[in-house]
Amino acid sequence: MTDLLFQPLQLGNISLKNRIVMPPMTRSRATQPGNEANEIMAEYYSQRTGAGLIVSEGTQISALGQGYAWTPGLYSAAQIAGWKKVTDAVHEKGGVMFAQLWHVGRVSHPDNTGGVQPISSSTLKAENVKVFVDDGVGAPGFVDVVEPRQMTKTDINNVIEEYRQAALNALEAGFDGIELHAANGYLINQFIDSNANNRTDEYGGSIENRLRFLGEVVAAMAEAIGADRVGVRLAPFTSLNGTVDATPVETYSAAAALLNTHNVVYIHIAEVDWDDAPETPLLFKENVRAAYQGTLIYAGRYDAEKGEQAIKSGLADMVGFGRPFVSNPDLPNRIKNGYPLAAHDPESLFGGAEKGLTDYPEYSQPE
Repeated sequence: MTDLLFQPLQLGNISLKNRIVMPPMTRSRATQPGNEANEIMAEYYSQRTGAGLIVSEGTQISALGQGYAWTPGLYSAAQIAGWKKVTDAVHEKGGVMFAQLWHVGRVSHPDNTGGVQPISSSTLKAENVKVFVDDGVGAPGFVDVVEPRQMTKTDINNVIEEYRQAALNALEAGFDGIELHAANGYLINQFIDSNANNRTDEYGGSIENRLRFLGEVVAAMAEAIGADRVGVRLAPFTSLNGTVDATPVETYSAAAALLNTHNVVYIHIAEVDWDDAPETPLLFKENVRAAYQGTLIYAGRYDAEKGEQAIKSGLADMVGFGRPFVSNPDLPNRIKNGYPLAAHDPESLFGGAEKGLTDYPEYSQPE
């Protein structure tokens, strides 16, 4: 039974038709050279409006916020116009869509940032991390990231302003709200996680200090567009892109409590999703539920049964299904009817055009 996944939910002032989330997934199909969303992306997202909530792929808030080739931005007029095509197509089919706002910090290379050295909480290089750059033949060329420059107070204030402006741009582009990407080793995560932050000022050291940048960014965006349109994604236990925290349960329970004081509309927790990854500790999920009064989304290795169980337990309100949404545009319908799921082609995840993006069919009953 998957009845609970199909219960409606109120998210701030928005009514969602079910509890199924299409989480953010980078697909690297933005139009070049301006990194603009385009018609094939509009088609891709509109095919997946069976989800109660769609969160866009990570969308950089500035040229320096870009980590990989061909990812879309939301800081130029042309980028806003590109995303408007997408949100119009999604709304036409009754979908709800939030923009995931992204600054990668140190997870980049000057080839992706117009020759500028990436910035981070600290002058610490992400070890054993590669990003892809445009190698000039339409295939990604992978390169090691470089050592970043430690952000000054001025840098911090400038980036907070870029997030605030990007939130306003998202609404101008027709999004229903935004998700702050504070997970997976990117800029905000580089402040939060102890092993990526060796600052000695008010943005480093204690948990409270390491969460300060997160709180300031959220406050700026909530002031600009309303807290009921701001969600936040966290990844407490992943070591993606080289960020690790020494006390993740304490740090991220504190993050949940902090986000509760800002009244963000949801917290979206990315669980570790590789094959033999450890389960997220139950104690942590209980802490978060106790600390935070809003909508809780979990994503990572969920199938219909596990998703149903998560909602039934009361620890989750919505569940994200990532890779299955790539190859099953009608995923909610397949879950509801118990139809088999199609597998995705990993070779066509990043870059390219329609193939592997918009050409996966909906389920049709065998004759």
